[in-house]
Amino acid sequence: YMAARSGSTVTSGGRFRCPSCRHEVVLDRHGVYGLQGNLLVENIIDMYKQGNTSKPVPEVKTDQPMCEEHEDEKINIYCITCSVPTCSLCKVFGAHKNCNVAPLNDVFGHQKVELTDCVSMLVGNNERVQAIISQLDETCRAIDENSRRQKSRICETFDHLFVLLEEKKSEMTLKINAEQEEKLDYIRGLRKKY
Repeated sequence: YMAARSGSTVTSGGRFRCPSCRHEVVLDRHGVYGLQGNLLVENIIDMYKQGNTSKPVPEVKTDQPMCEEHEDEKINIYCITCSVPTCSLCKVFGAHKNCNVAPLNDVFGHQKVELTDCVSMLVGNNERVQAIISQLDETCRAIDENSRRQKSRICETFDHLFVLLEEKKSEMTLKINAEQEEKLDYIRGLRKKY
């Protein structure tokens, strides 16, 4: 026996101090089976046994998928050649024995990093596309405004031209009428003369 904390060693008769209560205990011919039982530990064991008999132990469900070919094997590796997750037995004895494999967690970690990078790129591209869409919307508004302005200007120009043409029409009509009267008067005069 090893020396106790107090420094005293166990005598050849099998005496030692209890580490919990510090009482001196004698180890007789029955050995450890002759020792007094720990009531606290025995009560805990009894309660555990009663709990086991009265309540069924719930079945532990794992989130890890199981292999379809080997029902008791968890899927724990990834076949890089076939791009599918599989179990160790499929690698050793099954369809993937000549394939390159890697631990599932490593492949998932690598793919997670790739997906994170892709998501970051998509977010950046989305921001650029949104900026382009905003710019195109602004361009559409500018085109609409410019079209309205040009239509208004054209309408004003044509209205002005119409007024000018009406004035010219009136002038020319008056001029024609005046020349007509002048010529008719001359011819009437000739007619009277002859």
